[in-house]
Order: sequence, then structure tokens, then C-alpha cells
Amino acid sequence: MAIRLGCIADDFTGATDLANNLVRAGMRVVQLIDVPQDGTDGPVDADAVVIALKSRTTPAPDAVEASLRALEWLRSAGTEQIYFKYCSTFDSTRAGNIGPVTEALMDALGTDFTVATPAFPDNGRTVFKGHLFVGDVLLSESGMRHHPLTPMTDSNLVSVLGAQTARPVGLIDHTVVAAGAEAIRRRVDDLRQEGVGAAIVDAVSNDDLVRLGAAVKELPLVTAGSGLAIGLPANWGFEPSPAAAQLPPPGGHQAIVSGSVSTATNGQVLEFLRGGRPAFSVDPLRIAAGEDVAGQALAFAAAHLADGPVLVYSTEAPDAVKNVQGRLGVAEAGELVEQTLARVAQGLVDLGVRQLVVAGGESSGAVVQALGLTGLRIGPQIDPGVPWCAADLPDGETLHITLKSGNFGGPDFFTASFAHLDRDARLDGETS
Repeated sequence: MAIRLGCIADDFTGATDLANNLVRAGMRVVQLIDVPQDGTDGPVDADAVVIALKSRTTPAPDAVEASLRALEWLRSAGTEQIYFKYCSTFDSTRAGNIGPVTEALMDALGTDFTVATPAFPDNGRTVFKGHLFVGDVLLSESGMRHHPLTPMTDSNLVSVLGAQTARPVGLIDHTVVAAGAEAIRRRVDDLRQEGVGAAIVDAVSNDDLVRLGAAVKELPLVTAGSGLAIGLPANWGFEPSPAAAQLPPPGGHQAIVSGSVSTATNGQVLEFLRGGRPAFSVDPLRIAAGEDVAGQALAFAAAHLADGPVLVYSTEAPDAVKNVQGRLGVAEAGELVEQTLARVAQGLVDLGVRQLVVAGGESSGAVVQALGLTGLRIGPQIDPGVPWCAADLPDGETLHITLKSGNFGGPDFFTASFAHLDRDARLDGETS
């Protein structure tokens, strides 16, 4: 079977977010963890393949190299169109990595034009007049302005992307998008004539993304958040199917590992704590001082897992995060937390956890790599952009895991996710 769409995602939560939308739009999707090694993986039987990288905050040259390796593998597999997926809050710095990766992919594919839109209306991410909104506020006024690694202080995406690329960046605004796919294609032709290499595209509704999807059918490369995924499968005749991807029945203990410092995840941690449930706070300063914080967290978890989900978290308010970064350095603080949470996740699986929620893109990448997972089966959606997945462990057992972007999910996401998995498993049993 031909791989219609080949996707390169710049982090692990974003990859599952994208795969989730493609599955809901009718495609059979395989998500791979990093680029398969030569000779270790056979042909993939899927309509779309999503390769999850951990390249969002790496140095730009490293992000480019990893993305080009992913592109090479996808092209060798016969992929018809390439989709570069980044965060719906356009997480990046003036140095990249969205711009450098986009240009490298364009050069490799020999194309002079692509589109860019992080819009995901189902999760409150919309683009209007080239400006990105998070809910009802501009990106620059949202919690993303405090992000420790990629603080977003400019909502004008034409400006943001233009600072990262040598190619001129243009705009396809809402009046054009509302007029339909043919109007979008005419605007693309005009921008190409003007020498524009990439265009930010307005989208304030799913209908806008469907129109855009039809308009970019012939482009070798599209770049977007996960929202555009709802508008592409129809180009190959796929339609949403009520037959959701089924996963094996869940079992084992339940746990949450959270390394995100986003506003949404802060609220989810507080909601979990307000419920009086067991939680262990990971302090980067104690890690830096040489304490075995991972061991302490696992000892705490072992005493509570039998009673329900346990949370291990390093989430903090922006001021606290800045204090830690000031004492340890931004990179070192992030690395200490990621590696500690990865060790905790390994230990939790050893303790019998088979239902695991991971919050935060960088944390998810570290956890997945530590667990040695190579692929995920995409299951039912918990919240927009966040599905349950299943992975095979070395011992043959199944680990149910969800990789949640820090910005996604409602306040009760942590507890609701387990209830959702249990409910879906019971419904599958009744209909099978």
C-alpha cells in the first residue's frame, strides 16, 4: 500500500496529536519513534506515517539534520506528500527551529513554496490576519510568554517566521480562505510570482482548514500544527469512520509523569492535588545537589500505586521556574528534570504501571526514549489532540500511554484520562 502522507513531527506529543487527527479523518496511521534504522524495519502498511522527533528545542543544525533523515526515509518509502508538524503555539526562537527546518525540507524537495499555519480551532488556536490567538487572547499575552525554553512574545506569525528564514514570508488572509480552495490556489500563484517562499494562512474554524487542505493537494510540502490534518485525508478519498482504532484492554497500575510548566498543566496538577491524591514533587535543586530524587519518587509511588493513580511532577509557576533556571541555567535545569522523569517512568513500568500519562513535549520525548518504545498504535481521543496509544514492551505486555502537550486538556485531564480508557475498553468489549 502506498504511503499517502509522510509526517515529520518536532516533538513526541505533537506527533500523537497529529496522528490522532489523521485517524479520526479516516486514515490508517503508524507512528514511529525517531527515524527507523536501515535494515531494522520492513515496509509499513499504513496510509500515513508520523515520525516523532525530539527536535523542537535542539540546536537548529541538529533539528535540520534529524528532519532531513526523516524525509529521506519517508521518500524511500514512496510517500506522496510531506507534512512538517510543529506546535499549535508555534513554539520557537528567532533562530528556529521552524524556519530552518522548513527551508531545508523545501530545498530537499525542490519546491519554491509552502504554507504555514499552527491553527487548531478545536483547542482554541486560531490565526487571524496572521496573528495567533490562544483562546481569546493573543499568543504574546498567553501563558506561552513565560515558556522557559521558547517564550512567545510576538503574535505576528509573518514576523516570527520571517525572522527565521531567508525566503520572504507572506500571508493568505481570512477573506481568501473563506472564498474557498480555488481562491487560495490563486493567492498562492500570486505570492509565488512575488517571490514569496512561505505563507502564513489564516484559519479560525475547521471549515477553513478543510478548504486549505483541498487547496494544497499538489504541494510537495505543507507545514502546520495538527489542525490541518483534518483537511488532507479527503484529498485521497478518505472519510471519517465511526470505527475508532481499538486498543487491547488496559490493565496494571496507573501513573502520571508531568514535566510541563504550561498554564494548562499547572492547573491539572493543582486539580489533582485538590483531590487529595498522592503526588510527589520533583525539585531540580535537590537533583543538582546530588540527591536520588528519582529513587525517592519511586519509593513514594510504590507505597501508593495500589490505591489508584500516582502523580510525579516538576510543574512550577513561572517565577519559580525562572529562579531555578537562574541558579542552574536553562539547559541544565531542563535536562536534569527530563532525565529524572525518564528514570521515574522506567521505574514505574518496572513497578507494574501499564497506564501512563506523560505531560509535556520534552518530558514525553525523554520518557519514550528511556522506555525504548519504537512505535505506537493510536487509540481513542481523550481531549482534542490527545489520544491514548498502545506500545509493546520488551516482555510482550502492552503499555497504554498518552503523551500530552503541556497546553492541552481540561483541568481534570489526569483523572479523566484513566476513566476514559476504562470506558472505551468496556464499550469495545460490549460491541466485539
